[in-house]
Amino acid sequence: MQMLMPEPQIFVERTLALIKPDVIDKEEEIEDCILRSGFLILQKRKLQLSPEQCSNFYADQYGKVFFPNLTAYMSSGPLVAMVLARHCAVSYWKELLGPSNSIRAKRTHPHSLRAIYGTDDLRNALHGSLSISTAEKEIQFMFPEVILEPIPAGQRARDYLNLYVKPTLLAGLTALCKEKPADPMTWLADWLIEHNPNKPRLQHHITEEEHQ
Repeated sequence: MQMLMPEPQIFVERTLALIKPDVIDKEEEIEDCILRSGFLILQKRKLQLSPEQCSNFYADQYGKVFFPNLTAYMSSGPLVAMVLARHCAVSYWKELLGPSNSIRAKRTHPHSLRAIYGTDDLRNALHGSLSISTAEKEIQFMFPEVILEPIPAGQRARDYLNLYVKPTLLAGLTALCKEKPADPMTWLADWLIEHNPNKPRLQHHITEEEHQ
């Protein structure tokens, strides 16, 4: 029977994580938990937001009773912003955080980060994006210099792999079989770097003196 190869997919997703002002002293401890949970930290910065910036960040909460206290809390000291990446990053980070109300989290999800580090409904220690689209907006807010390119998926991902990855990889594997090096992985890595068709090249400009 002919074995069916699984369709190529790209399992990368990004989300925003915030370590809030009241638990900034637990930064290393929380980051260690993040990394052990399979996330990559792509970007990280420590900053302090003004009340106006907090109002803009939480604009969707404007008009709610707790809004003034929320902006005062979030601007009360420095915080740490991180861009996290992994398969299904948004949902996995929300699961690791637990319920937004830390008191409830302590009852229902005692091992979640908000249960461990949070205090109450307002001071819940950490923030996570609610959706992929929200994550993109929040990452852009906290890291305005970062360019977020759309992540290819489905047919777009397959087209990208077929056009830009497979031809070079196949040529490299063919050369590897002919060469039969003692350390095939290192040899292939070096070959791919050397033969990368997309690496920048310097164009040689002919000067007027050279032309003469």
